[in-house]
Parts: sequence; C-alpha cells; structure tokens
Amino acid sequence: MPTAAKLFAALAFFVTGFLAAEAFKPGMPEGTPFGHFSLMVGGIGALTGWIVMGGLAGRGYGAAAGYGLRTSITIAFWALLLFSTWQMLGLSVKMRYDGPMDALIGVFELMFENGRLVLQPPVLVALGMGGILGGWLSEWAGRTWR
Repeated sequence: MPTAAKLFAALAFFVTGFLAAEAFKPGMPEGTPFGHFSLMVGGIGALTGWIVMGGLAGRGYGAAAGYGLRTSITIAFWALLLFSTWQMLGLSVKMRYDGPMDALIGVFELMFENGRLVLQPPVLVALGMGGILGGWLSEWAGRTWR
C-alpha cells in the first residue's frame, strides 16, 4: 500500500543510488562506457527505498538511520549482482566460461572484484550519508502524513 514514507524513501534512495554511482565512476579505467549506469543504480535505489526503507518507517529516528544504512547496503548488493550478471553474460558470449556452473561462479567472482571498487571513500560516503538522510526523511514523512 502506498504511503508517504514509501514515496519519500523511494525518492531519497533514488538520489542516494544516483550519487553513489556518480562517485563510483572516477575509480574506473579511462574510457569505460557507462551508458545509463547512474540512472539504473538510481532505479535500484528507488525500488529498494520503497520496499525496504518505506516499510520500516515509523520506529524512531535512531532506528531510521540504521534502516537507511541497511537500505544503502541493499542497493549496493543488488547493483553489484545486476551489473556482475550483465558483465558475466558479456563474457559468456565471448566463450570465457567452460560451462554454466563456471559462468554462475563467475558472477560471484565479478561481484567480489567490483565490490572492491565500491569500497572507495567517495562511494562509501555517498551510501552512508544518503542512507542516514534517506532514513530520516522517510521517518519524517511517515510521522507527518500518517
């Protein structure tokens, strides 16, 4: 059921995901094609904000900060899984894997490699601050429009 807390969480975590994706780009090699990368991570953020944070609003500002950080971690996980799977599919077309199990294991290897790139300070700050502020914003919206 749509609520103000879910709407504000979706908007806040769209921005959080978008800014984290923008902070991620400078750490990549020169000439890396990004396409709609930031918008896609923002979309993951909006869905995660709606589903995860929106349903947890209403339990206090301290809890909201923690739930916001949880939501940011969830954004990072799903973005890593989505883009690592996409990267694996590109490699599998080039016959880089011996079979389906190697490709499946390759997704998690790529997640680990890409996850190390997420551990850059600008990305962590964007996810951390965005998570806390997004949690507080959705808590405020939930209390204001019950």
